[in-house]
Amino acid sequence: MDSQTASLLARINAALATARLSAWQRSFLSDMRSRLTRYGSNTRLSEKQRRKLEEIVGGNTPLNVIPLGASKKAKPPLHWQQRKRSFIEREGRWWARRFLRDFAFATALFAIILTYSAFEKMPWLWSSPFRTSERTYARTVDQRTFSVTDGDTIRVKGEATGTRLVGFNTPEKFSPKCDHERELGNRASARLEEIVSKSSLQLTKVACSCAPGTEGTDRCNYGRSCGILRADGRDVGEILISEGLAAPFVCGPTGCPPTPRPWCG
Repeated sequence: MDSQTASLLARINAALATARLSAWQRSFLSDMRSRLTRYGSNTRLSEKQRRKLEEIVGGNTPLNVIPLGASKKAKPPLHWQQRKRSFIEREGRWWARRFLRDFAFATALFAIILTYSAFEKMPWLWSSPFRTSERTYARTVDQRTFSVTDGDTIRVKGEATGTRLVGFNTPEKFSPKCDHERELGNRASARLEEIVSKSSLQLTKVACSCAPGTEGTDRCNYGRSCGILRADGRDVGEILISEGLAAPFVCGPTGCPPTPRPWCG
């Protein structure tokens, strides 16, 4: 160890012997002492470490104490053509990502439109709570060809039984559980009469959601047929539901859950 390094080590030991150092300074000087003791004049310090050491112990560090990073050479600037290629590559990647994103969005939108179109062409697949595995027939009707029994039942003239409109359930006006249900049942019935009196109508008969072999008997929907009534192309059940005069009623393939009647609490 040369004399300059030994002098620096002595100043460090003298500083550590005083009580004026902070905990951080004492830890820093202890680390510097360990390095000098181990590596001597070959100790490598960063410029920041050199300044801190001189600030605490005073004097100058030995000239042969080499700051870290002193031997590193500055990187030459990138050539203009290299920077230009890098910009083009970044732009290309950005446009590729945007194209893929837009393509995925357009594909998803197209799939949604196709699905919606399929359901529009086969409304009996979704609007009916009854099993509509076959479409019996659809015909244009007017209010003179049928009468409104209640909010979800009509009777076509010439038919022995009524037709239960599927996809919804309206409050009972003939056997209500409470006065509020009777009031709503009367309103639903009056609203259906109002709708059919002002609209272009189409009645589609569909298969009821009953056990095999029971359709048309009292064991299936009380002997009634099932149908979908549209006013100006819109299911009347959707209209009554949107106005709070009906509740959705979704059945399974061969049976229905308990009839929803939420109007009496």
